Amino acid sequence: MAQARVGQHELYYERSGTGEPLLLIMGMSGTHLSWGEPFLDALRRDFEIVIYDHRGMGKSSRTEPPFSIADLAEDADGLLGELGWDTAHVVGISMGGMVAQELAIRHPERIRTLTLGCTYPGGEGAALTSPAVGEKLIGAMTSGDRERALRVGWEVNVSPGFAADEEQYTEFRRRALEVPANLPTIMAQIQACGLHDASGRLGEIAAPTLVIHGTEDEMLPFSNAELIARAIPGARLELLDGVGHLFFWEEPDRSAELVREHALAGATR
Repeated sequence: MAQARVGQHELYYERSGTGEPLLLIMGMSGTHLSWGEPFLDALRRDFEIVIYDHRGMGKSSRTEPPFSIADLAEDADGLLGELGWDTAHVVGISMGGMVAQELAIRHPERIRTLTLGCTYPGGEGAALTSPAVGEKLIGAMTSGDRERALRVGWEVNVSPGFAADEEQYTEFRRRALEVPANLPTIMAQIQACGLHDASGRLGEIAAPTLVIHGTEDEMLPFSNAELIARAIPGARLELLDGVGHLFFWEEPDRSAELVREHALAGATR
């Protein structure tokens, strides 16, 4: 557990495991706790992993919005420097996948392999959260009712069957309450996601790329993954049937195996 000074921000991070360096970039409203232990435990056997909180989130220092996805990509680049990692395997999910796209485009020398999960490229044909789901989620977040916000946040981020698992929800809720979200920063993240557009530059990504998406994703339709995989030369697409947005919560072992296989194959090139 440590803090890294990156520009004007103090970014909280945790480092664990042994092996190839792996940076995990979290999505909108998430913190370092949002990955869940089963997924991280499965990765620690083969990787030295770093998880962190974006500026303004979790245990990182507060920030004044607005900021862009490109700004968050520069934070990730700065963190890699503070870690002493010239290069790393990078996994970005949801908003973190947008950050990872920008990182790979702006700093290609940093990326050993790239995994983009449940994310969005921007541009023609891409689809953000539907108005109905967005209104439901924002209404819950701004209601002042924490329990409602947590429950709705859970339900729209996993598949219906998984949402009914009370044991899983209890763990999700516990982690969310341990490091509460910062609503002004979340709203700034939403704005940054809406302005993200890497679609015309994805062809510049040269790193071996894996794209993962659940077919029951309500937050970002899996058609985005198909667009991304077509745009990045040589990218591999893995669709997880019946799985929601937080695929690494629903299928932690399978998700970790996909990351492991992709990253270790890239390490031998």
